[in-house]
Amino acid sequence: MVSMYWDFIMKNVLHFAKAACLFLIILSFNQLALASQNANQDNASSKQIKIADLHHLMEVFQEHNYTTKSWQEGNKEVPRFMFNHVSANWSKTSSHIPVKQKKGVFFRLMAPLILLSNEAILEERKVAETADVTSQTFQSLAQKYRLQPSGHFYSEQDRAALLQRIDIIPPSLALAQSAEESGWATSRFTIEGNAFFGQWDFSGKGMVPKNQRKELGNYGLKRFDSPYASVQGYMLNINTGNAYHKLRDLRAQLRAENKTITGMELATTLDKYSERGQDYIDGIQAMIRYNKLQGVDQAYLAEEEVIHLITDSE
Repeated sequence: MVSMYWDFIMKNVLHFAKAACLFLIILSFNQLALASQNANQDNASSKQIKIADLHHLMEVFQEHNYTTKSWQEGNKEVPRFMFNHVSANWSKTSSHIPVKQKKGVFFRLMAPLILLSNEAILEERKVAETADVTSQTFQSLAQKYRLQPSGHFYSEQDRAALLQRIDIIPPSLALAQSAEESGWATSRFTIEGNAFFGQWDFSGKGMVPKNQRKELGNYGLKRFDSPYASVQGYMLNINTGNAYHKLRDLRAQLRAENKTITGMELATTLDKYSERGQDYIDGIQAMIRYNKLQGVDQAYLAEEEVIHLITDSE
């Protein structure tokens, strides 16, 4: 989706066909997301498209006006594409192709999942804005977003606190972090468990690093059923974790001042996301700038059905 890479992809179709096909694996509709967030997707119409090679994938992009030319002309519409997981072969094959091509495919396939996750969050936000605070609907949302009542029961005072948690993550930030944390979808944890954001798991069910730090306990990397579920888990983590209250405060301030919520701005608060602290922030901002991801914050989903991209061999 990012314009600086689409030209490279379009010019190198045959060279990259094998690698792209290895990236796409059949999408299982029942594994798309957390149940509470995905009811609207379960009921939405959808279809499947078998992708034979990258040339065919580019034709599909063209059919949906998802091209470099349309982006440069100001069209920020993104198709509702979905895929299930990354093939183990992708890690091997991607090391033999141009880096810019690898990045371009990654961004174009991840962007729809991020926009879909934000769409679901905005629907929840609408509910939180109007639901009676004594209703089960409001209380369920509050529990999901780990908000305790300020008194014995939820009150109007809690609504503002809940709305501060139920809000979007700028696509540019999510794209940059997913690329950083997954190694452009080549890490073992991404391939084995759709872990695109490096979230820790202390339940004993996570994927254990080879060099586990025993002083931190029995931790691992959290598994997800699909890339879409990983994106949703990441956003819920940002919207509820104590380590990210500065991001939520800044986001609420920007919204109150009717300013644009951008990835570059919110990235300044992520010193707790990684042990690297400020170096991590600098790296994420550099990735956003270098890859010209700022424009993705103005992208929006097409008014069409969900499209499951599957390989021809499945």
